[in-house]
Amino acid sequence: MTPLPRTVRALVTAALTALLTLGTTTAPARATPEPQAPADFVALDSVDPTILEEIRYAAPHNFVGEPIDGYRQPLCLLTRPAAEALHRAQNRLRRQGYTLKVYDCYRPQRAVDHFVRWAKDIDDQRMKAEFYPQVDKSRLFLDGYIAEKSGHSRGSTMDLTLVELPAKPTRPYVPGEPLVPCYAPKGERFPDNSVDMGTGYDCFDTLAHTDDPRVTGAPRARRQLLKSTLEGLGFVNLAEEWWHYTYQPEPYPDTYFDFPVSRASLPGPR
Repeated sequence: MTPLPRTVRALVTAALTALLTLGTTTAPARATPEPQAPADFVALDSVDPTILEEIRYAAPHNFVGEPIDGYRQPLCLLTRPAAEALHRAQNRLRRQGYTLKVYDCYRPQRAVDHFVRWAKDIDDQRMKAEFYPQVDKSRLFLDGYIAEKSGHSRGSTMDLTLVELPAKPTRPYVPGEPLVPCYAPKGERFPDNSVDMGTGYDCFDTLAHTDDPRVTGAPRARRQLLKSTLEGLGFVNLAEEWWHYTYQPEPYPDTYFDFPVSRASLPGPR
């Protein structure tokens, strides 16, 4: 047999080497799919589209000052029993000239982890003047404002308020704008379209305690209206936060979910 020319032998050897390399190369790793919500989670607007939604953690107007991990859309997700109970509350309140507005509903664990990282970064105090003007950031864990787990991650807890009908829009927050303490008089703090509840939402201050005796008059009456309406339908208030309610019995009392806040996280038709 006539030997192959040296150039041809080199080309054949290179081709065989390339084929062997391709055969032994590890296939690229596939992206890990996002966790999905259980079948009984719903978007609140599919149960009651009249309830207003201003999801603060999907945008920068919150105590961190930036959108929070896991909030892919400004959307309220809840277990169906909690959403249906909110719908019943909305029917009662609309007859009295109010609508509910939710600030937060289901919160993924990755968002809670974001809060924890932020709380440990003592130097980041860009939103202090509004949300925790009298609290030393180093005490946020000790004082119970930040924790490594949140009932919101179980899917039946929401933060909400009352808005007088007809509802007016809240003007957009502009990052970097001057901040006013969350306990300042209603006309001075950020112009939320909600009624005056004595403090703004997510106010890290004892004035935000639902029954704080220093809150009197119309703000106290509105807190009690919200509380009595929701408690009559199975909700329990967190005494330290006038806006925080949990529907009970919770379908998932011991499970902390981490699927993103997105319609894509929901099972079946969106």
